[in-house]
Amino acid sequence: MKKLETSRRILLLILSLLSLVSQVAVYALFWFHSYKEEIAITFWIKGDLLMISIYAVLLFFFSKMYGGMKIGYLKAWEVFFSQAFSTTCVNIITYAMISLMSAKLVSLRGFLILLAVDLIWIALWTAISQGLYSMLFPPRDMLLVYGERSPDDIMRKFESRPDKYHICKSMNIEEGYDAICEEIQNRYDAMVLWDLPTVTRNRLLKYCFAQSIRVYLMPKIPDVLIKGTTEMHIFDSPIYLIREYALNIEQRFTKRCMDIFCSSILLIIISPVLLITAILIKLYDGGPVLYKQIRCTLNGKEFKILKFRSMKVDAEKDGVARLAKKKDDRITPIGKFIRAVRIDELPQLINILKGEMSFVGPRPERPEIIQQYLEDMPEFEYRLKVKAGLTGYAQIYGKYNTTPYDKLKLDLTYIENYTIWLDLKLLLLTLKTVLKPESTEGVEKSQTTALKKGSSGQNNEGQA
Repeated sequence: MKKLETSRRILLLILSLLSLVSQVAVYALFWFHSYKEEIAITFWIKGDLLMISIYAVLLFFFSKMYGGMKIGYLKAWEVFFSQAFSTTCVNIITYAMISLMSAKLVSLRGFLILLAVDLIWIALWTAISQGLYSMLFPPRDMLLVYGERSPDDIMRKFESRPDKYHICKSMNIEEGYDAICEEIQNRYDAMVLWDLPTVTRNRLLKYCFAQSIRVYLMPKIPDVLIKGTTEMHIFDSPIYLIREYALNIEQRFTKRCMDIFCSSILLIIISPVLLITAILIKLYDGGPVLYKQIRCTLNGKEFKILKFRSMKVDAEKDGVARLAKKKDDRITPIGKFIRAVRIDELPQLINILKGEMSFVGPRPERPEIIQQYLEDMPEFEYRLKVKAGLTGYAQIYGKYNTTPYDKLKLDLTYIENYTIWLDLKLLLLTLKTVLKPESTEGVEKSQTTALKKGSSGQNNEGQA
């Protein structure tokens, strides 16, 4: 097993280097035969190497950031999308640099040809890499061990990746510890632990570790809290410190300064987009352009969130909050577009400037929905330890229809591991997320019968 893992890592390294070196070589070719001629400055060989090195570093950074090298980890289309998005970002940045050095906008012809060549190569590289990986490393045979809760939900998630995971058998913990240990030794490459009592789970975890068996563990809330601890070495025994507050004063000050600066700049830059959107919404049906809705932020404080109206004026005339469904007929044609590209969220920059929200944080919820969640999940209150955000951990790593409990764990992961650099990383990842269709899709019709099974309720609209 150890040799297989080493071989897998070597293959991934070779494939990643092949992609990076090939794209840098293509850029170098275009630099010498196209871009360099556009610049009035005389470049010697060291200058050429510098420009090519900058491209290589940027490409590595963006590919690493957006998961463009995660062959075997992501689906093939996700790898292609991530790598294509990374390459596009890098090409735009380098084009802007060359234009600045030329004191003019250089011809787009070279840029477009380079981008086209890159995309063709990325598609070819992704197909070959994924095919080679699947051939050499077939799906892992896994044993699922579960407790009182039905394993159907986690089974569906693993079954969505048949190229990587294969759950051959599931066993209830009531079948006994010895029977499970005997079964895992038969044919399995890994064990999945799903919603087990802590004592039993820890015992199985130790056994698997001792036997060098891979474990996929679904964390509980305490596990997420422990993950964000500070390790201390006061005595001769390790100590984990879980702080009583989420962000210290330095982090809060820096975060607020970044919110004020970025929201002010963005409001100025996108003001034409805001104006055009407002005019289109008003012309469509004559209804209000914005709507306001009561949401909760830090320490449960209530505020009125601002969004462009994307639904019909009487979307909730009966006063009942309903989650947006796929192909929801309440959404206007203008609303479909602004939701798809997230323009409907832009008025929240005003909420950020006022200090009611932050750029990054848990999405704000309605007070009544919070009360519903608290009945089943008292821990849901933990996410109110920081300001609500325009984007967040759950929005990037989850989906619109991710369960509230899973979103809570994602939000707590952000809170417990907070740094300014994490905020910057999540902001960069948001650029990619807004283009993914599953991040904005509605819930299935069957899910709308109960708000507790839905998501953050961010598409329930009240008029203003």
